[in-house]
Amino acid sequence: AMAVLGIDLGTTSVKVALLVGTGRGQVVAESCSRETQAHARSLEAEPQGMEQNVQRIIKALNECLAALPQHQLQRVTRIGISGQMHGIVFWKRDKGCKWTECGTGPTFEPQEVSHLITWQDGRCSPTFLSSLPLPQSHISLATGFGCATVFWFLKKSPDFLKPYNAAGTIHDYVVAMLCDLKKPLMSIQNAASWGYFDSRNKSWNTDILKKSGFPVHLLPEVGDPGSIAGRTICAWHGIPKGAEVGIALGDFQCSVYSCLTERTDAVLNISTSAQLTISMPLGFQPPETPDPSSAVTYFPYFNGDYLAVAASLNGGNVLATFVDMVAQWTGELGLKVPEPDVYAKIIQAALAQNDSQLSVHPTIFGERHIPEQLASVTNIAASDLSLGHVTRALCRGIVENLCSMLPVQRLMETGVRRILGSGSALARNEVLRQEVERIFPFPVVYGKDVDAAVGAAMVM
Repeated sequence: AMAVLGIDLGTTSVKVALLVGTGRGQVVAESCSRETQAHARSLEAEPQGMEQNVQRIIKALNECLAALPQHQLQRVTRIGISGQMHGIVFWKRDKGCKWTECGTGPTFEPQEVSHLITWQDGRCSPTFLSSLPLPQSHISLATGFGCATVFWFLKKSPDFLKPYNAAGTIHDYVVAMLCDLKKPLMSIQNAASWGYFDSRNKSWNTDILKKSGFPVHLLPEVGDPGSIAGRTICAWHGIPKGAEVGIALGDFQCSVYSCLTERTDAVLNISTSAQLTISMPLGFQPPETPDPSSAVTYFPYFNGDYLAVAASLNGGNVLATFVDMVAQWTGELGLKVPEPDVYAKIIQAALAQNDSQLSVHPTIFGERHIPEQLASVTNIAASDLSLGHVTRALCRGIVENLCSMLPVQRLMETGVRRILGSGSALARNEVLRQEVERIFPFPVVYGKDVDAAVGAAMVM
């Protein structure tokens, strides 16, 4: 039987999943993940810079593949790859890597390649961004977006760009090396994440960019997600030479693809941060210009479809901060309570309190569309001051905040019939699950976990 390999090059780890066909459809036969520990010092942009060492990312990828059974890898005919969006890595064509022998067969090692400047990079200040030409795109430009980063080098450190003649996301780089692409190729999903890309006519804003002296020769060719980028030029870790490699995809889209089966499903993910995602109706086209104050972003999905995404910066991280605060207070009172105990106790207390008049706006980390608005607690009555009341109100606030970004009314108009709940915070917090069920007038199904590596394999 044939097998499909899915790879996800994430922000902190690399994951691979092997899907094999059975009578019941595709099942995950093997998977492996490794922390990349690839954080690297950024010399030009300290302390706002956020860079990763490409050698370490590829090392983690090689370790994952070496851990999979050889006989399974020999059956792989197709490879799907996803990864962290927005980021950019530069390399020299024909010198991007060298192929070497390792214990499990040939593999490639990065050669003349820059660091990866990731989506978390903060070197482009609001002032710098406002000095750039306005993109013709439905997505507002932000720091950490590939094209913004190129502009930064162009203006602040032009010599940095000189040795390189190719660029892509980290997952575009891997596809280019595996298939020995003369010109890098990226999916519409990744292109949209760089900025200065018009998803309506699937093209870069080359005229706007050229006028500003942007090195447009660095921009990859763009193709449809789900299409084949090329074939492996070597037997990679025992995967046969000539295996088809899909064009690299966005990790967010692949995560959604791994669990979203019906157009009438909405995906609610609460882990460190939180996202609520729905499929837009067939034929939907995003507006021509972005609305920076809108809480909803449109992501190109598959087959010309779009996802509407409310991406909140406030999820499980808010609860973690609250737990931290309670632990600190008890410490100041001279008592030592370990954080896991605090977490367990506050959840227990909140389960005993069905209701709370407290109103918590939990946005301690701000939101992209209103960065200056922080958190607040209102409607404080003497009767609602127990830990149970406060925790209940906090959990409610996290769900309500997400809901205010993509309201229930809009979900109903779009035809949503059920919610798929996923993510670590929902999995371990029953109070949060109760609040989701209280706020959304749809059945909520848990346990289908989102997995970008699996999604990337499913697409193939």
